[in-house]
Amino acid sequence: MKHSHGLLIATGLIVALGGGIALGRLLKPAASAAAAAPAARKPLYYRNPMGLPDTSPVPKKDEMGMDYIPVYAEDEADAAPGTVALSPEKIQTLGVRTEAVQRQPMAAGLQASGTLVIDETRQHVIAPRFDGWVDTLQANQIGMAVKRGQTLATVYSPQLLAAQEDYRVADAALRQLKQGDPASRQAMQRLRDAAKRRLLNWGIGAGQLEHIAHLPPGNLAITAPASGVIVEKSVVEGTRFVAGDTLLRLADLSTVWVTVNVPAAQIGQVRLGQPARFTSPALAGQAFDGKVSFLQPMLDAASRTLAVRVALPNPDGRLRPGLFGNVALAGDDGRETLTIPRSALIDSGERQIALIEVAAGRFAPRPISIGQRSGDRVEVLDGLREGERVVVEGNFLIDAESNLRAALQDMAPAPATPHAGHDMSTHDMPAAPAAGHDAHAGHAMPAATAGKPAADPHAGHAMPQPAKPDPHAGHAMPDKPKADPHAGHDMSDMEH
Repeated sequence: MKHSHGLLIATGLIVALGGGIALGRLLKPAASAAAAAPAARKPLYYRNPMGLPDTSPVPKKDEMGMDYIPVYAEDEADAAPGTVALSPEKIQTLGVRTEAVQRQPMAAGLQASGTLVIDETRQHVIAPRFDGWVDTLQANQIGMAVKRGQTLATVYSPQLLAAQEDYRVADAALRQLKQGDPASRQAMQRLRDAAKRRLLNWGIGAGQLEHIAHLPPGNLAITAPASGVIVEKSVVEGTRFVAGDTLLRLADLSTVWVTVNVPAAQIGQVRLGQPARFTSPALAGQAFDGKVSFLQPMLDAASRTLAVRVALPNPDGRLRPGLFGNVALAGDDGRETLTIPRSALIDSGERQIALIEVAAGRFAPRPISIGQRSGDRVEVLDGLREGERVVVEGNFLIDAESNLRAALQDMAPAPATPHAGHDMSTHDMPAAPAAGHDAHAGHAMPAATAGKPAADPHAGHAMPQPAKPDPHAGHAMPDKPKADPHAGHDMSDMEH
């Protein structure tokens, strides 16, 4: 019987030992996994989502229902004034998007609008230098194209008639005196030269002088000095004119001008001979190349712009004065520089900043220095490094919260000391509390107001009652009690 009980006990011990080993093997991987898992970050506190100086040790919501933002130790260590921390949900709600700062070629240049005008150096005015009448007018309509040397009008003038006759007579006499007296020949030659000089001064060419003998007396054919179009006509046939009156105005349109107004901040990007390209909606799909031919020496005080003139060749006449279009001034390509998208720049006029992603969900404003602008890119001279990420969308909302936070941090009062506002000068503070000291010892009591007694600091407190005086105080007690004088006497028989 005893042997059977021993076997049962041994069997139970073996089964228990095996179960313990199996359970230990099952729990060991879980414990190892739990040990290997990184400990979750614990927030130090929770701050107000609107940047107000209000914190909470536990999660909560503000009056608008927004969750307080957790602040961790690593966030608190490197937080800078104006830094904004956003949760992934808020980043998605605001549509915040970032882009890395890149180093790439900056095609410096600018775009401006302008209107085609006539080349002022290629205009010609027909204004006779003598009085007369318009006999016939061949160039009788504005816009008419003429060739160089083509007859424009025929005029009659009494002054011209007298000069022609003087020249004819002197020229004929000089031929007759060719073999005559030298003195007479020289005098006649001077007369002929004077008449010729007068005709030349009136605008009569040398070719016309050769055929002056065949011209009608007093008549003169006025020819076109250059090829072009008639842009102004102020006379008709039979009109009388005086010396200096404008009869016709023609312009050579083989080259036209376009003037663009460049802002004062970008005049450093413009130079003489700079390539330019003109396009116009009226000439869709066509581009005309030219060069900067002139820079005005002074700025326009009203618009703060500089007038830049671009000369455009116009051999086929497709560029008509008055046509409106866009001019693109090319820059120096190939120079690499740090650039950011134009949407990443926050320019208030007094400062230029960009919002930098300093950590995941954390953004900080940083002042930068900018250079040229080209298209949708802005050159960065200082303040950023290649590879840093800047906010390109939603940056104005983040900047507003950053400014609010920085302002609130500046206005936040310094933490008060525990005894701030207490007057300790009128109370003697013990170096160490004594046993049985008063409960109010060491507390400064407010001074009495002028004209009123100071309030009792112990008002409302129950004060302990003083102990009653001992009736035997001051009496000397005998060392031993005296013997009773009545000891041994029977008191029953005594009469009182």
